Amino acid sequence: MMKTHKLVWFHIFFWTIYIIGSVVIPYFVFDSEKSLTFKITFFLTSFISFYVNYFFIVPRFYEPDKIYKSVIAFLLSVTCFVIVRYSIEEVLLPATLGFRNYDPDTGIAYYFFDNIFFSSTAIFISTTFWFLQYFIRAESEKAELIEARKTAELQALKTQINPHFIFNSLNNIYSLVYQNSEKALPAIEELSRLLRYSTKDLTEDAITLDKEIGYIDSLTALEKLRIKKPELLIIEKHISHPELKISPMILVPFVENAFKHGDFRDKGFEMKISDRHKVLHFYLLNYKNERMKDEVSGIGIENVKKRLSILYPGKHELNIKNSETEFAVDLKIDLRNE
Repeated sequence: MMKTHKLVWFHIFFWTIYIIGSVVIPYFVFDSEKSLTFKITFFLTSFISFYVNYFFIVPRFYEPDKIYKSVIAFLLSVTCFVIVRYSIEEVLLPATLGFRNYDPDTGIAYYFFDNIFFSSTAIFISTTFWFLQYFIRAESEKAELIEARKTAELQALKTQINPHFIFNSLNNIYSLVYQNSEKALPAIEELSRLLRYSTKDLTEDAITLDKEIGYIDSLTALEKLRIKKPELLIIEKHISHPELKISPMILVPFVENAFKHGDFRDKGFEMKISDRHKVLHFYLLNYKNERMKDEVSGIGIENVKKRLSILYPGKHELNIKNSETEFAVDLKIDLRNE
């Protein structure tokens, strides 16, 4: 999108060409002192009228649905041109150099209508430049509004994930306490670690990859306390760039979903995380619980899909396999420029 400072260069370019064509070249072509003088005075008139129209007239009269205001604006711009030119060429020049441009008997009406033509170029280009700046500003404000909406939406999505995540963890701890399990206290300790992660990092736009994986480690440690055969959880991690930045709670909801809907009676899951060439590759395969086959995709995963589309457009690939017995997630995110 064109920036405002580029429009300034358009102004400079326009007036440079104008001066060369209307003043500099005539200086070497015309021998008449009067002719060169009138070229200079016409330039001054055009310059003044240009910016009076640009800064004052068009901004105050522009309304796309009211044509009559555009007509008024044009007439005001012409009047400004006439007044400036008359003041310079018909008042100032006779008083200083002893000659004028128009015949002394020229009537006001003729002078005004004659200068409608001469003023039209400056007025037209000035108005065009103003509209160009207007649309640049409008596009910039539109982009800022879209960015603000994205930020608000992302914050809302993250705050949706957090209560859902806590709710699942509390359910697990409730079950352990109800059974008077000795695993209850370690579970509470793990939950406190998770809460410290979430309350601090969810407010950030991005966290390091090792922190996101820290969520997963804590969540897995908490869930292992209630699983009869935790050794069936196959987890492989190959992280070479733990300092890479990633939006918080991108991977965790998939792991949370696996624990919530997976079958862990005689099965586990397979999870692989790597960051080869700074491209995060997350793979998770779990087996469905027979009672929850139709509920395997929860609010957390839907939120992640939305966030991925906003945060990593064209930089991520998400494939989800949802069969009768298995639920697999294969996610790749290019983090090279994050």
